[in-house]
Amino acid sequence: MSFVHEIDSTPLDLKDVHAILYQNKKLSLSHSVIQKIEKCRSYLDRKIDKVSKPLYGINTGFGALHNIKIKGENLQKLQENLVMSHACGTGEEVPSTIVKLMLLFKIQSLSFGHSGVQLATVSRLVDFYNNDVFPIVYTQGSLGASGDLAPLAHLALPLIGLGEVYAHGKRMSGDQALKEYGWQSISLQSKEGLALLNGTQFMSAYGVHMLLKAYKLSYLADLIGTLSLEAYDGNDSPFDALIHLVRPHNGQIKTAERIRDFLKDSELIVKPKAHVQDPYSFRCMPQVHGATKDTLAYVAKVILTEINSVTDNPNIFIEDDKILSGGNFHGQPLALALDFLGIAVAELGSISERRTYQLISGLRGLPPFLVKNPGLNSGFMIPQYTAASIISQNKQLATPASVDSIVSSNGQEDHVSMGANAATKTKRIIDNVETILAIELMNASQALYFRNPLKTSPFLQSLIDIYRKEIPFIEDDKVMHDDIEKSILFIQNLFIESEELFA
Repeated sequence: MSFVHEIDSTPLDLKDVHAILYQNKKLSLSHSVIQKIEKCRSYLDRKIDKVSKPLYGINTGFGALHNIKIKGENLQKLQENLVMSHACGTGEEVPSTIVKLMLLFKIQSLSFGHSGVQLATVSRLVDFYNNDVFPIVYTQGSLGASGDLAPLAHLALPLIGLGEVYAHGKRMSGDQALKEYGWQSISLQSKEGLALLNGTQFMSAYGVHMLLKAYKLSYLADLIGTLSLEAYDGNDSPFDALIHLVRPHNGQIKTAERIRDFLKDSELIVKPKAHVQDPYSFRCMPQVHGATKDTLAYVAKVILTEINSVTDNPNIFIEDDKILSGGNFHGQPLALALDFLGIAVAELGSISERRTYQLISGLRGLPPFLVKNPGLNSGFMIPQYTAASIISQNKQLATPASVDSIVSSNGQEDHVSMGANAATKTKRIIDNVETILAIELMNASQALYFRNPLKTSPFLQSLIDIYRKEIPFIEDDKVMHDDIEKSILFIQNLFIESEELFA
């Protein structure tokens, strides 16, 4: 197993990113990538010397100032001014795990040799990544159209000794970080500031981070939903393959197959049932969970295309001798996909909360609120309230950001994607669903106790046995917040192989 990932312009997929992150791989630039970057930079330098006409962002101002020509001796200052003036981020700090992905995807985009950057600039980004030097980036400020300008400006500031970073586990200035590692400040050349700021790496990093988590939550929704089915004394007939082969949505088929695997050798599922049908939240798990799986597949296709693309502007095409100004920085594909992702994952939470509600309702031989002495004890009454509250918030957060737009740059940038807002709010949805599933897991494990001596499947029982070491059966009322937090942590620490995640 290699603990170095070589950037060679070949497409990254989710398994690649998962391995790079979770195996803590370092990055290196391949010989072919180094050649591409150097060749493109040399071409641009020659072009600037030969051509007197305006080249957008190279020897002109930016946005609405695109018609103002800049003299050659000011081209470096132009790029530094661009980075400084665009560092207008506000709000919360972006988590370091997402900043790490921003660095990876910016390096990947620049590796294709269509951006005109110096090799030294890309190499320094690799240095940042390999040494866990994470620029401090803020969640607010990007319109998701002319690239993620404000977040990427903050990502770029430490290259020139400005801004702030986290390094050695502590916060420090960009200048201090350069001194700590013995690095020289990068002297930005023509076009470089624009190449660093134009791009969709903020939205893309959020997107990949959320996809990895959403695939895990999709698996856990199937797993925890099956535990709830067992605790509720549910039927297995809705998961028969024959039902799904006549409505063959991929996600639906996969969900039913997974639930059948989870139920293998269960004593509870083969027990004769007094009821013919179960509520939709149990019976329709393949249809609801499956639709989310199909959405994840679509969103993954969009986001993987994006992280393996050139998204700055203008783009340089050496073989065709062209420098073309276009709009590859526009985040509309991501904005729509991220909104769709939020809606789809919110539904995993919505159906989960309904199963939790059914488990505490005193039905099918289960005590009201899953305690032995209801009345004296409120039991699991209020965790369902918490889940319901979060569900309602998710409904509000699931309102699409991508249908919004606002004019900027004096009318030059007159339609924007709002993909960055779609990204940050969708992250809140996904984090919320993690909590909702953790609450369902608490309820399902508690309810299963009342099915003794019959046991669930060996696989599910092994999960409950591990869970019980962290969150014990509840006899009498206690502070439930503590167990909810432990249940969330249990889910977060549960590692699932990538073959299972992306199957």
